[in-house]
Amino acid sequence: MSFANKTVVITGATGNLGRAVARLFMDQDARVVLVDLHKDALLETFGMETAQLMLAPANLLEPENASGVIEAAVERYQRVDVLCNLAGGFHMGEAVHETSAANWNGMFDMNVRTLLNITHAVVPHMVGMGGGKIVNVSAYSAQKGAARMGAYIASKSAVMRLTESMAAELRDKNINVNCVLPTILDTPQNRAAMPDADPACWVAPHDLASVIRFLASDDARAVHGASLPVTGLS
Repeated sequence: MSFANKTVVITGATGNLGRAVARLFMDQDARVVLVDLHKDALLETFGMETAQLMLAPANLLEPENASGVIEAAVERYQRVDVLCNLAGGFHMGEAVHETSAANWNGMFDMNVRTLLNITHAVVPHMVGMGGGKIVNVSAYSAQKGAARMGAYIASKSAVMRLTESMAAELRDKNINVNCVLPTILDTPQNRAAMPDADPACWVAPHDLASVIRFLASDDARAVHGASLPVTGLS
């Protein structure tokens, strides 16, 4: 599962999952383009740029920012082989009939619009290059509705449907599009928010990163449009 001489773009790079995914790809000799909103956060998390590591601060809600990321990556590395769409957010609490327009739009902005904007930018390049891999992040909970999670579930369900649609559109272009469906991630933030829960039942970011790396590899070349549950060790 070598990624030597391959370029991997990772959105949401400074998050717990983004850091785990970046480490795995760098350990596999990939050239990584790390995308997040603020340059200071990228520098604090990853340090200065190297020949293997490119920092790409961008607001992916702006289409021109997303296009700029891909243009800069191609200018520096001549290619983009993998896109890992990790940028997103979570919100719950209101019933559907109580959900504000701001919270509804916020979920679709973070979980869907960011994905669409960076995908619009990268797919024409991958088509011209002869192929590529796109891995999206939905959620295990998005497989059915649940109380007080309507906006989040709707947005993450949209990610699943978009993944399937893109896979159907792009498989004959040698582009694999798949997504993962994690349950709760074992992060410091989730431990603090749920002190009475058992994190042994949660998903370690490294384990989810390993699944993402597989879907981005040539070993997954026959997998198209999958929504792969990742539910932890027990």
